[in-house]
Amino acid sequence: MSDHHHHWQTIHSHHLGWDNTLPPAHRITPGATLEFEILDAGGGQFNRKSGLQDLINLDFNNVNPVTGPIFIEGAEPGDALVVELLEFKTSGWGWTALIPGFGLLSDEFPDPHLIVSEHDSHLAHFLPGLASVPIKPFTGVIGVAPAELGHHSVVPPRRVGGNLDIRDLSAGSTLYLPVEVPGALFSVGDTHAAQGDGEVCGTAIESPMNVVLKFGLEKARNLPSPQFRTNGPVTRHHDEKGYYATTGVAPDLMLAVKDATRAMIDHMVREYKLEPKDAYALCSVACDLRISEVVDMPNWVVSCYLPLIVFA
Repeated sequence: MSDHHHHWQTIHSHHLGWDNTLPPAHRITPGATLEFEILDAGGGQFNRKSGLQDLINLDFNNVNPVTGPIFIEGAEPGDALVVELLEFKTSGWGWTALIPGFGLLSDEFPDPHLIVSEHDSHLAHFLPGLASVPIKPFTGVIGVAPAELGHHSVVPPRRVGGNLDIRDLSAGSTLYLPVEVPGALFSVGDTHAAQGDGEVCGTAIESPMNVVLKFGLEKARNLPSPQFRTNGPVTRHHDEKGYYATTGVAPDLMLAVKDATRAMIDHMVREYKLEPKDAYALCSVACDLRISEVVDMPNWVVSCYLPLIVFA
């Protein structure tokens, strides 16, 4: 069946923050499919022509909008909301930023930096002539309303989902979310064209797009936190040319993460003559952090994998 004959509705209602008193934008029964219009994490404050001044002027009160909330009939606390990620309709552009005070190495990168990039269905031209990143569209923020009353920031992820930034919540994956309030009150946002595991600079390739999702319900699953299933390999877009990896070895995982990332930035600067700020941003959109071991006390190993296809 062609896309042009779909019969599901598109949701255009956006809100800021999690709040279980927000009126539903739409009500559905399990089995329904909906399309969501997603604004980028900047809430529309950037465009294809944006420059550094737009980043300097960024209004943080309007970042990370989500689309929803959707009331799922029959959803009750203790149930699992099942979300099938069917399709991502990309917009062809995105932005990546170093935002002062935000990100893994914010102490070392105090200055604002903005990269606006174009992408086709396979590749983002991230640093034209230097590095391109295979795209894997996914949704960074996806979740349901928390039981706790009040208005809660979208920035930290929660037991009920939210700003998970899990790169593998891409087309074909299925997400299971713990429901805490009647109707679940599902919302989604923060779509990314590409991101490495870790999102170390604080942003991915932030990009507006439309997302098609199908909803189901599993009664009384009592999930401790979100869980998901992928429908196949998760790094195929990166694997073809192999990897170069740096490591961090330290008694603290966050220290090891920072050391591995810093070493990768140094490697890219030396090997590919990148500016440190561009290398840091490239780590965020393309490099994968992995915990290699957490048993050989007192030191743990974190590895940062650079897919060499980026420089092919």
